[in-house]
Amino acid sequence: MTEITRVPLRPIKKGSLTKLWLGVIVAILLGAGLAWAAVPKGVEVETLTEGVGPSPQIGDVVFANYVGTLPDGTEFDRSQPSPFPPEVFPAGTPFPLEEEGGLIQGFVDGLMQTQKGGKYRIEIPAEQAYGATPPPGSEIPANSDLVFEVEVTEIMSLEEAQQRFMQLQAQMGAQGGPGGPEGAPQQAPVE
Repeated sequence: MTEITRVPLRPIKKGSLTKLWLGVIVAILLGAGLAWAAVPKGVEVETLTEGVGPSPQIGDVVFANYVGTLPDGTEFDRSQPSPFPPEVFPAGTPFPLEEEGGLIQGFVDGLMQTQKGGKYRIEIPAEQAYGATPPPGSEIPANSDLVFEVEVTEIMSLEEAQQRFMQLQAQMGAQGGPGGPEGAPQQAPVE
């Protein structure tokens, strides 16, 4: 029969258990801090003026007035007055919200957190903006965060926006504007 040698356990000194637990807690907090720092920043939306109604979803069109700036306040873009008649389309630039479209993902994510009539400050990290490849000729440097101040004037479905656009085309055609019926009298250009 074999005998196992027994090793006597020494008693733990007073206070050592507390130090052990403090070490474990510090290690957990340090790990959590490192994990939090590694998480990519997301789009931040600050409400300046409360809006009303539901937030837009993918498939909606958001009409908005906006100013786009770099984090240091340098303006790189601003909405222009709408060329559409106010009785057909609301004021503001139309932004169709699509899964993959002409808008940067961070702007789409930010607009989806707004409401009609509200004013917002949308901060977009570079990874959800243009990243290392900003548009050629733009004032936006590579890997720059973007900031937009946005006033949402209207939210409508894509179908409703398309119907209104067809209504506008029909009105222009009836008036002999571009795209009107052949032979329709054209208005003389105003000089």
